[in-house]
Amino acid sequence: MKYDFVAIGDITTDAFIKLKDAEELMDHGTRELCVRFADKVPYEEVIEVRAVGNAANAAVASARIGLPSALIARVGDDENGRNCRETLKDNGVSDEYVETQKGLPTNYHYVLWFGAERTILVKQTKFTYSMPMFESPPKWIYLTSLGESAKEFHHDVAAYCKAHPETKLAFQPGTFQIKLGAAELKDLYAVTEIFFCNKEEAQKILGSGESDVKKLMEDIKALGPKIVVVTDGPNGSNILDESGAWHVPMYPDPAPPVSRTGAGDATASTTVAYIIKGLSAHDALMRGLINAASVVQGVGAQTKLMSDADIEAWYAKRPGDFVATKL
Repeated sequence: MKYDFVAIGDITTDAFIKLKDAEELMDHGTRELCVRFADKVPYEEVIEVRAVGNAANAAVASARIGLPSALIARVGDDENGRNCRETLKDNGVSDEYVETQKGLPTNYHYVLWFGAERTILVKQTKFTYSMPMFESPPKWIYLTSLGESAKEFHHDVAAYCKAHPETKLAFQPGTFQIKLGAAELKDLYAVTEIFFCNKEEAQKILGSGESDVKKLMEDIKALGPKIVVVTDGPNGSNILDESGAWHVPMYPDPAPPVSRTGAGDATASTTVAYIIKGLSAHDALMRGLINAASVVQGVGAQTKLMSDADIEAWYAKRPGDFVATKL
């Protein structure tokens, strides 16, 4: 089968632990989640969400919008892994390239959920990755968060995209990929069609204290990506494409957010999906922000992902100030 959208990245089950007896503090310039030490801390509920992670979230978003989508990921030979595969298929995402690696546990993360924000306890299983033998090159590859054990695999992805220019690459780096820095992944940046990160991540990647978002996008673009998106939390998102630099505000929350988990994934993957559907990059980004506004109304990154029809319905009733403006 020919896929329009193939996401690459680690998959996990998230256990959302809703805290009721905690505090948010600002210490040493860092926001911190605080609970009582060496005590029994009550929680309200635990909700397990299967088959999530940046890549899985992106693949589900694309499938909901109507694009043939698949995931390249690794699971262990355990019940969690089998449940993740079934959940993917239930969401319309092919697990053709999901490999089971025996003797290893499927990733399982704990999400400390306090208010609308989350702190995630992660432990990445050391899976090995390799590029599959595609029957037909996909239209787009969407590369995102991978663990340290997949370090060399990034160069395989870059080599594949260089050898198959008909396949475009979207890159939304995770924590480890940001930590590696641009020099280590220069071959990957060189073949990237569209790049996504937030403002703080852009500063880390560039090793820069630059605060002007347009300059940050220009410096990321100089590394190779043709289109650069830099998000800035409540200040909205920014994009640099062939038509120039644009700013798009946040789509207003229809109700107070339940959980902000997955908003960035929804923004990035939906933007790519609408580029595949033929929209300009900044028009596609507007749809991405609409899907993100829906996602934060539910628990987990996939519950409130919308269909193409729903996104267009929200777009049709958008407020007058939800427009892309030139920077």
